[in-house]
Amino acid sequence: MIGIDFAGRRAIVTGGTSGIGLATARRLAEAGAHVAVTGTRPAADYGEDFGGLDVHRLDLGDDAALEAFAAGPEALDILVNCAGTVAYKGAEFEAETFRRVLDVNLTATMRLCALFRDRLARRPGAIVNVSSLTAFFASRGNPAYGASKAGVAQLTKSLAVAYARQGIRVNAIAPGWVKTRMTAVSHENEAIDRTILARSPFGRWGEAREMADAVVYLASDLASFVTGQTLLVDGGYSLAV
Repeated sequence: MIGIDFAGRRAIVTGGTSGIGLATARRLAEAGAHVAVTGTRPAADYGEDFGGLDVHRLDLGDDAALEAFAAGPEALDILVNCAGTVAYKGAEFEAETFRRVLDVNLTATMRLCALFRDRLARRPGAIVNVSSLTAFFASRGNPAYGASKAGVAQLTKSLAVAYARQGIRVNAIAPGWVKTRMTAVSHENEAIDRTILARSPFGRWGEAREMADAVVYLASDLASFVTGQTLLVDGGYSLAV
């Protein structure tokens, strides 16, 4: 990307085996970074080209697995917490599912930031978390997802202040409606799709690569004096009435 060079830098993208995470990993690699990605399944199960990426299988809800994974890299410049989960059909109103969604989307983000803090401080490095547009308005059927993503936005502010003296910048993006496997339940439903498009000023869904570009900016030296911010990347959806 013009003006951005990550040559010699090391990055980790959780949830980097599909969707926004994979697009981000590829963008970072294109800019010269050495990129490791995590997913919940073996690499061969995704049917994707992971050329140039180191793929790791990781359950973000497993504390021991997180610690083992974090013990590996000796150095780190960029941490992108992109992995997320959601449960539909009212499942998030059940305590066990609610807890699981928060563990993956919010608690694991905090755990990885803490586990990699010292290595990021040596560089110093940057953290980019992935929140969501649903952090800013009610999500009728997904209370855990909405709460976890609102938590990510608040956590980003807190860690930005806590880590600033070590030179670590902590920011986030909040994607709007983006076409991924996770959002297929909406963009493949004609009625929901029509409602979303009617409200979107651009009249279209976002693309994963557009979210990736925002992440790459926040991780780069172009954002060297930016921290604690959650950047809405929603095509103006949140502005519409």
